[in-house]
Amino acid sequence: MADGTELGRFLRARRAGIRPQDVGLPPGTGLRRTPGLRREELATLAGVSVDYYTRLERGTETRPSPAVLAALGAALRLPADALRRLHELAALAAGQPPPRPQGPARQVREPVLGLLERLRPVPAYVASHANDLLAANRPGLRLFPGLTDWPPERRNLTRYMFLHPQARTLYRDWETLAAHSAAHLRAIAGADPDEPELVRLVGELVVKDPDFARLWERYDVQLRARATKCFQHPEVGAMCMDIEVMAIHGTDGQRLVTYQARPGTPDHDAMLLLDMASPREDEPADR
Repeated sequence: MADGTELGRFLRARRAGIRPQDVGLPPGTGLRRTPGLRREELATLAGVSVDYYTRLERGTETRPSPAVLAALGAALRLPADALRRLHELAALAAGQPPPRPQGPARQVREPVLGLLERLRPVPAYVASHANDLLAANRPGLRLFPGLTDWPPERRNLTRYMFLHPQARTLYRDWETLAAHSAAHLRAIAGADPDEPELVRLVGELVVKDPDFARLWERYDVQLRARATKCFQHPEVGAMCMDIEVMAIHGTDGQRLVTYQARPGTPDHDAMLLLDMASPREDEPADR
């Protein structure tokens, strides 16, 4: 994942997603052999030679300047997360992997565990940078039916999204959320694409789920700090909740995630039921 061709694959995928008319070029007549922009069209828009751009895609040019990256990002209309990913891949291609924060990767601090309990009835959990579920309060765990069917080391929320049989009926807009999930994984892969845990997760999903493989090849990149998700939960019914994602300082990418519903709404009533229900036999007492 970290060789020079990863930068080229990113550029090709993003170029294929831009239509000529999106950037003010005439669509032309007849069938285009290349989906999206041609190399020469993108090179012109970015102000670089076709030969230089071709070498970037092929991985034989691995040290584009910041000015070139900025021009390519503008030509490809990259949002902020995707532009950051472009710079990360350029650094990796040049043999300069970006630094990652240091700290405990999987151990959740006791004060954070206590905070999870104090947040009830709000569903809340702590996830690793690779989206492993490290800890959760009762409603946070019950939000994902069937997740406890898996042993703790396999409880990854991206894996759940694509591989658990209940996920596609749990999320009311699974297609959209799945695309966001793959794009989020692409974004966090920029920090350390050679990390064994992340490589294993991506490899498993690519092999086992064609939908993930298709979305992964789109090279969409999107970090999400807030969103709204709607569920059709088998125990409490329909509900929509707002998500907040907060980084936990001094850890290796751990995030505190909360799901909140407006008081006095049916969504809030359903959220309360998640917390009020008796623990299931398969729910571990130690979170």
